[in-house]
Amino acid sequence: MVSAGDFKKGVTFEMDGHTFTIIEFQHVKPGKGAAFVRTKIRNVITGSVVEKSFSPTERYPKAQVETREMEYLYEDGGLYYFMDQESYEQIPLNLNQVEEALKYLKENDIATVKSLKGVAFSVVAPNFVELEVVKTDPGFKGDTATGANKPATVETGAVITVPLFVEQGDKIRIDTRTGDYMERV
Repeated sequence: MVSAGDFKKGVTFEMDGHTFTIIEFQHVKPGKGAAFVRTKIRNVITGSVVEKSFSPTERYPKAQVETREMEYLYEDGGLYYFMDQESYEQIPLNLNQVEEALKYLKENDIATVKSLKGVAFSVVAPNFVELEVVKTDPGFKGDTATGANKPATVETGAVITVPLFVEQGDKIRIDTRTGDYMERV
């Protein structure tokens, strides 16, 4: 069982006969009244997204989710193909199932595929990835007193906020859980 007060991004639980995963959550303590948890949850089977508020004391059974390490192979006609490292079985997933992880995955990268009762529903990128900056504005010398940042586009197309000293062609490490720049490599 998981209580609503323990909700985090990625937690999968069962409610009203359906299985949901949390996309966003926010603990709210209004000045007057009881605290509550405001969430955005996705039905793992249908893909529909719902906003719902929970009391922090509500409890729900955790869903039995299987995870497998799989290699991202390629995209073809809106389907994204992943291969099991042990059985070499390939599975196609649609954009709804991979869009969060796709910002940080290149071909041949290893990702975690989550499935429920044998049906894959979500892909999670590794916690840290190293990607090359393909487009960014040049930083100006002497413009560092404020610890300024600038946007940079990496090879997968994701836009990351980076310090001014990062230039085009640099490889950077990114925390995929938050989308933050970590360091230059």
